[in-house]
Amino acid sequence: MLTTREAALRLGVSLRTVQLWVEAGTLPAGRTPGGHRRIRLSAVEALAQRSGLRPAAPTSLSMAAAANAPLDVLLIASSVDQLQLWQEVLQPLGSNVSLRGANNGYTGLLQLGRKAPDLLVTDLAMPDIDGYAMLLTLSGLNEYAPLRVLAITSQTPHQIAERGGLPDRVRVIHQPAPAIAVRAWVESEMIRMGRSMHAEGMQ
Repeated sequence: MLTTREAALRLGVSLRTVQLWVEAGTLPAGRTPGGHRRIRLSAVEALAQRSGLRPAAPTSLSMAAAANAPLDVLLIASSVDQLQLWQEVLQPLGSNVSLRGANNGYTGLLQLGRKAPDLLVTDLAMPDIDGYAMLLTLSGLNEYAPLRVLAITSQTPHQIAERGGLPDRVRVIHQPAPAIAVRAWVESEMIRMGRSMHAEGMQ
């Protein structure tokens, strides 16, 4: 059995990333009588094999960017094609945004653990992680509580309600959704946050 820190070292990720995976149910963990998390080595090895993780130096969470700095936008898609589509539609924003992307839930949580973004765009249905569990986990953590989220789903409002709903800060766009709607949401959030849109890169 491994501690969360030992699991992080084996996976080459930050301790916060492992904690997020555990809280979201992506990495099964038990607890000792004293309340400490313990993770089976086999579960860590299985996660590494499924996600194709490569060790990387973790970075600590940063404070929100200054008003004139690019907005940090994290995109978590269910496929490479979907991720590329979102990136292409946001590229005209140029230096107004700094884009990060993941084409599966595992690497999406890895990105979240390395640095909290200003905005998150995510699919709800992903083959390797439950988007509902991920968002509920993030909403319960203080450093992620202010995070503004756009969730893309093919489920109806009734189906979402049956799953227990989503945190208040999550905006939902139902499929089939035009990619331009993602850009419109990012632009509206920039205005809401008082971020100026530089002329450079705008089309």
